[in-house]
Amino acid sequence: MSKTHASPRTKVRGRPPRSLPLFAAIILGVFATLHAVIWWRLVGSVDLPAWGTAGATVALAGLFVSVPAALSARLFGDRVPAGVTGVGYRWLGLSFFWFVLSLLAEPVVRGGAWLAPELPWAGGAAIVVAGLGVGLSVLALAGAGSPAIRRVDIPIRGLAPALDGLRIAQLSDLHVGNTIRRPFVESIVELTNAEGVDLVALTGDFVDGSVRDLALDVAPLAGLRAPHGVFFVTGNHEYFSGGAAWCAEFQRMGFVVLRNETRTIEHDGAKLDIAGIDDPFATEPGHGPDLAAALDGRNRSHPVVLLAHQPVFAEAAAARGVTLMLSGHTHGGQLWPFSLLVRLVQPIVAGLVKVGDSWVYVSRGTGWWGPPMRLAAPNEITILTLRRA
Repeated sequence: MSKTHASPRTKVRGRPPRSLPLFAAIILGVFATLHAVIWWRLVGSVDLPAWGTAGATVALAGLFVSVPAALSARLFGDRVPAGVTGVGYRWLGLSFFWFVLSLLAEPVVRGGAWLAPELPWAGGAAIVVAGLGVGLSVLALAGAGSPAIRRVDIPIRGLAPALDGLRIAQLSDLHVGNTIRRPFVESIVELTNAEGVDLVALTGDFVDGSVRDLALDVAPLAGLRAPHGVFFVTGNHEYFSGGAAWCAEFQRMGFVVLRNETRTIEHDGAKLDIAGIDDPFATEPGHGPDLAAALDGRNRSHPVVLLAHQPVFAEAAAARGVTLMLSGHTHGGQLWPFSLLVRLVQPIVAGLVKVGDSWVYVSRGTGWWGPPMRLAAPNEITILTLRRA
C-alpha cells in the first residue's frame, strides 16, 4: 500500500488513437520486430543446416500470421476456427517470453564471445532461451485458472457506523470471447454469489466481441445477486465491440449501467453514492468520460465509490473528494515483466493505493486478455469491505 500527493492531472492518458488503421500498422510493425529478434536469437545466429533454417523461418512466419488471425475473431466471432485463436493467443504469450529472454541473452552472448570466442555462446543461448521460454509459458498457462478470492479492507474516516462492514465484490476485465466462454463465466458467478456481498461492481472489459456472438456466453452474469444490485461501467474493449449495444444488453440483464452519473443506495439507514464514468476509448456519439457530470451536484455528505475502468482518473477523482475508486484495465501486467511497461502509461498497476485523501483499488482482473496465461499477476475476485477508521 503506497501513498502519493501529486497534483491532479487534467489531461487523461489512454485515449483512443486518431487512426485505427495507423494504430494497427504500428502494432504489426512492433510485432514484426519482435519476431525478427526471436528469429535472430533462435535461428539466424545459430549454425543450423539450410533445411533447418528454412523450416524454422517458415514456422515463425506462420506463427506471426496466427496472431492477427486470432485477433480477427473480435470481428468474425466463431467464424474464426477455435484452433486458430488457440494457437495464435498461446503463441502471443510464448513469443513475449522468447523476445524478452532474447534481449537479455544478447549482451551475455556478445560479452562471452569476446572473452572466450572458442565457446559456442550463440548455440548455448538459443537452447537456454528456447527452454526457459517454454518453461515460463507452461507456468503462465497453469496460472490462468479459477480466480482467487482477494479480501481487502478499506479504512474510511468518518464512515457512518451503518456502513462499517459493507461488502463490495469487484469483477473486472473478464474478457469473455476467444479463450473465455460460458463455463468460466458460470464459475465466476457461483464464486461471487457464494460471498453474499452487499453490491457488485463490474469495472469494464467484460467482452471481446459483439452482442450477437457473445450473448449466450455472457448470459450467466445476469445471475449475479446482491441486495443493492450490480453496477457496471464500460472499458475500452466494450467500445472495440459495440459499446452502446453492450450497455443496452447489460441493462436488459438487470445491471445498473453508470454512464457519467451517480446513484445513491441506502444501507441500514445510511447513504452511499455509487458513481461511474465511461472509458476514455469511447468513440460512439454521446459516449466519453465526464468526471464532472458524474460527481457534481451529488450530496457531499455521502461517501462515494467511483467506478472507472482505467486508473488514470485517480488524481482527478481524489481532487473531487472521491472516497474510493475502483479500477481495472492493467491486469496487474498479466505476464511479468510486462508490468514494468504498464507503469509507463498507468499510475497504478495493481492493489490498494492512497491518492491524496482518497483510496484507489486496481484489480488484476478476473479473467485475462489474449494468451490464457498469467505469471506473477494472479487473476482475482475482489471482496472490498468498508471499515471505520
